[in-house]
Order: sequence, then structure tokens, then C-alpha cells
Amino acid sequence: MNLSQKLKKRTPHLQKYNHYKGIFHHHELEGEVSNRMVFKGKEYIVWCMNDYLGLMNNQEAKEIESETTLALGASYPHSCRTTFGHTKHHDHLEDELSKMMNREASFLFQLGYMGIFSMIDAITDRHDTIIYDQFVHACAIDGVRMHNGRKFAFKHNDVDHLRKQLINSRKYQKDELGTTIVIVDGVYSMHGDIAPLEEIVALKEEFDFSLIVDDSHGFGVFGDNGRGTPEYFEVEDEVDLYISTFTKSMGNIGAFVSGNQDLIEYIRYNTRSQIFSRVLPLAQVLSCIKKLEVFQAEPERREKLWNNIRHFQSGMRAAGISIGKTQSAVTPVVINGSVEDCLDILSQLREYDVFSYMVTYPVVPEGTSLIRMVPTYNHTKEDIRLTIEAFQKVKAKNPNAFLQHKPVIIQDFKNKIESKVESPLSTSVLRKRERA
Repeated sequence: MNLSQKLKKRTPHLQKYNHYKGIFHHHELEGEVSNRMVFKGKEYIVWCMNDYLGLMNNQEAKEIESETTLALGASYPHSCRTTFGHTKHHDHLEDELSKMMNREASFLFQLGYMGIFSMIDAITDRHDTIIYDQFVHACAIDGVRMHNGRKFAFKHNDVDHLRKQLINSRKYQKDELGTTIVIVDGVYSMHGDIAPLEEIVALKEEFDFSLIVDDSHGFGVFGDNGRGTPEYFEVEDEVDLYISTFTKSMGNIGAFVSGNQDLIEYIRYNTRSQIFSRVLPLAQVLSCIKKLEVFQAEPERREKLWNNIRHFQSGMRAAGISIGKTQSAVTPVVINGSVEDCLDILSQLREYDVFSYMVTYPVVPEGTSLIRMVPTYNHTKEDIRLTIEAFQKVKAKNPNAFLQHKPVIIQDFKNKIESKVESPLSTSVLRKRERA
């Protein structure tokens, strides 16, 4: 049996729906990335972009990208950074990130996915134990898959189960050859809940482990200064490696990791995906420098984003639409029924000019389908009103398709989020108040 014959016998889940290409996946949206875009000749209110702070179309950054591309080419410096693909601007962006994040050092990845899974491979060996939240992003999962040592998952955001796994890992750390690494996402990208970092770092008093936080949906969004969920929880010093992409809050390609000097220097010279592939293009580097400057100088972007999040999510809940326990911009609408049922709901929403997309297995657990909505800085009150009305109309036609909502209150982003439903955040907030 050759490879083609072997693969023909498989029917991967997503490939089952290849006849929907261009309709419900592989969409071809036209126009600038914003709150309104064109799909198949019609304008829609778009809720599927992660341009949280509206920086994708920052005019100054676009001019920098254009000028650099015209002068030097889109892929310049077009080499590996360890050979002759390095520029002073790459160093400068790393320095600016380190200053912003209050870290000793930072290192750029040309792509977040590739950089993160390759970094996990670089910093671990067979003597190490990795413990990871079962819902971490696929890039971390792939990094864990490459690990040839011990690896244990813990139930999503279940600190008690994490503690049990840390106890379990102790029996493997009887010598000084290995260490234990815990990996979590700051914000979980499908259901929008956040890691209980305060409770996780409290375990460091009892256990010896290093903590890695992939905060791609938290960077620029959480914390008074946009330093993400560790700043939000006031535990930045306890996070050993902080990772984020530029694709969300900055609207660029690429990513970075920040930490102490020794860790970052090791990652710089041992992460194979960065050694043996082309460096992040200069046009993207210079654009990121400008956008980093903008979002630090304009905190009102984050304020407007959170105003839109509160307005949209409270309106959805008031309309009886369940959006789970989200604590971030990511707003999941869970649909009862099959994938086809979810596609039908999406189709009906598009009749009211509302555009988003469906998430199904293997992105979320098998048997689950959801419509992922993402409010951003760009959305208007009119966008929000029309979208909530569209959901109300679709729900009236399909009353059994939507889960019943549970009330959750999201307050101003400068305060802690309070929830009437049980969530990992609730206990940590109460503890902080008790100490105060």
C-alpha cells in the first residue's frame, strides 16, 4: 500500500466538509480587515477577526510596511537570523518588548505556531516532565507530542488536578537531571475563559516547577498596561516564560517569548525552527515597533475594546443566548445538534448580514459545535445592536438550537471580573479581597 492508498482510507473530520469550501470554511472575505467586510459581493458585520485593538490598518504602520517592501522586498532580509538575516531592528523590537513586559530579555519567532512548539522541544529532554492543561493551543500540544520524556495533562483549569499531577511527577524527579514544566494558555481561544494563574503560581510554594504561559489572546488586552493575564493577576514575576503572537492585538505575523536572560539566550541558540528557517521579515518588524508604540500610547483602545465586550456579551445574555463562562473577548455560542445544524444557524445569521464561522472537532471536543464571535475595537454600537437582534430572530425560529444562558457580569476591565457562575477566577478574586 502506498501513501495515497493509505490516506484514501482515512476520512479526517474536517475533510468530511470539503464540499462547503468557500461557504463555511476557507472563506474569501474582501476589503480591509475591519468590522464590515464583503463576502460574495455582499457587506457583512464581521465577528471572526482577532484584530482586538484595531491596529491591523494603522495608517502609519501600513506606510512603513509599504515603504520597506518597495525599497527592499517583502521577504528582506531573506535569510536565517543566525547567518545574515539579522538586523539592528530585530534587536530593537526585542528590546522594546522586554521593556514593556518588564523582562530581562525577549526573542522573536517568525511564526507563533512554529516557534512555540519548536521552543518546547528545545528546552526539554527525556529527563523532564511536562504537565499541561488539556485545552492548551495546538502549537503547545504539538510541542508536547515531540517530547520524549514524561507528559501529563490536567483537567481544564482544575488546579486540584494539576496539584495531583505535580505530586505524581515528584517520583520522577529524584535526581538533578530533569525538571518539571507546567504549560497553560492565559486565555483559552475557543471558550474565552482564562487560566487561574494566581492559584497556579501559589503551587510554587509547595512544588518546584517552571511555568510557561501562552498569552496570545491576553497580550495587549488584559492588564492596566496590556501585559496580559499575568499582569492582570499580579503574578508576572512567577511566570518563567511568557509567549504571545503578534497576530491578535497587533495585527501582524510573528510572535515573541520573554523571560530571564539565561532562558532566552538558550532559546535563541537552540530553537531549531528559528535556526533553520527565514527570519521575520523587516517590514513586519518595523510595523510591530510602530504598533507597539501606538497601543502603549493609546490605552483608550483597550478601554473601547472592553466597552464593546461588555456591551455585546451582556446583550447576548439578556437575549437568552448562552455564551458560557467567557472572561475575554472570545465569545462562544454553543449550538445544540449536529454540525449541519450549526451550519444552518450560521446560514440564517448571514441572512441578517452577520458573519462569523463555526468551530467543530478537532478544534473543540468531539460532539461540540460553536459559533465563535469576537468583538473588537472596530465594532460599533450599531454593529452590536444589529447582531444581537439577528440572534434573537434566529433563536425565535430555532428555540432548541441554543443552550440556555447563565448570567455572568463583566465589570470594567480595570477591576477584576466577577461571575455569578462558578469559575476558576471567582475564588482568586475573593481571596484578593479577603487579603485587602
